[in-house]
Amino acid sequence: MAEQWRIRGDFIDFCKCRVPCPCSWGRPPDEGDCQGVIAFHIREGNYGDVKLDGLNIAAISEFEGNIWDPDVRTKGDGLFFDERADESQREAIQMIFGGQAGSWPQWLGENVFGPPVGMEFAPIELEIADDASSWSLKIAGKVEGAAEVITGPTTTPGEHVRVTNIPGAEAGPTAGETTYGIASKNEVDAFGFKFDWAGRSAKHMPFVWSSEDELS
Repeated sequence: MAEQWRIRGDFIDFCKCRVPCPCSWGRPPDEGDCQGVIAFHIREGNYGDVKLDGLNIAAISEFEGNIWDPDVRTKGDGLFFDERADESQREAIQMIFGGQAGSWPQWLGENVFGPPVGMEFAPIELEIADDASSWSLKIAGKVEGAAEVITGPTTTPGEHVRVTNIPGAEAGPTAGETTYGIASKNEVDAFGFKFDWAGRSAKHMPFVWSSEDELS
């Protein structure tokens, strides 16, 4: 019998597109293709009796066309899992984020992601401000991203740009409000991917997934 599991966490990304990222709106990339890095922080989680609190996961990918179209897939993905995870935690996060345990990761695996081009356990530094005004990701020598929430001439101090019910939520239909930012850093050199898209789009959204989710 499959293990029951639940995760409450944060999704962040840094990508090639201009702000706001059109993928979030169910549209193709600004320049027809996209390169980016996504990451997940587990605030609270369990896989059966295995606690997953505090662990991080990241992935690098690229694709052409509208990623939500049925015939579009990423061109393979490089995966990083938190090296702090013990043996049972490693098995659990690979089951969940590899799509074998159901819920949104399974849907992504079946409808969005191409075959993985590499996987490794690494020290993943992922920081998110309590008010989601900034977020950052670092995997030494391989990935570095940093972003701050978008502001402008009419921004009310302390009130961030947040969008609800976006039609292309990369963290799935159970994702919360999306906060859009601009990346001050977006550098990748790993698994054959190499790019630098500073000044482009970044975003954050909270999410809750579980083995009880029913997705068509």
